[in-house]
Amino acid sequence: MNIAITPEADYGTVTAPGTVRIQRLLPGPIERIWSYLTDGELRRQWLAAGDMSPQAGSSFELVWRNDELTDPPGNKPANFGEEHRMQSRIVEFDPPRRLVFTWGDSGKVAFDLERHGDKVMLTVLHEGISDRNNMLMIGAGWHMHINVLEARVGGRETEPFWDGWQRLRGEYERRLSA
Repeated sequence: MNIAITPEADYGTVTAPGTVRIQRLLPGPIERIWSYLTDGELRRQWLAAGDMSPQAGSSFELVWRNDELTDPPGNKPANFGEEHRMQSRIVEFDPPRRLVFTWGDSGKVAFDLERHGDKVMLTVLHEGISDRNNMLMIGAGWHMHINVLEARVGGRETEPFWDGWQRLRGEYERRLSA
C-alpha cells in the first residue's frame, strides 16, 4: 500500500501544557458524525467500543481493540495487548455539537462538531496528558483513529492501523519539541 503524505492541517498541535488539539473536516451530515461519537457499535469501528447513556454524569467503559480497526491491522508494537479498557464519565452531552468525557482518572477529551456546508469540522481537545511520551502516543493515536473515522464515513480504505500509528508516532516525535 502506498503511504499518503499527511496534510499539514491534519496534525495535532499542542495548545497548552499537557493538551493536544486535532481537527478534521469530515463528510456530513453532522448527525452521522455525532452517531460515530456516541453509538458504541459505530465508535467501535474507529476508536473504542462501549455503550454510553446520553447524559452528563453517566459512567461508561471504553474498550479498545485496535487490531480490529483495519484489515490487515499492521505490525503491532510489542508493548500493546489485544485489548485495553478505561472507565470514563460523561461531563457534557450536547447533541449533535459537543461531547466531553473524562479520560480515566486524569484528563478529559472534548469533541466539538460544527457544520461547514455539507461537511463537519471535528475538533478533538485532549487535556491532562501526563508527559511527553504520552503526548506522542496520544497525538499519534488520535491522528490515526481519526484517519480511520474519515475512511469509514468516506467509504474508503486507510493504511493498516498499527503501521499508520507507528509512522505517525515518529512524525509527532519530530514535530513536538522536547
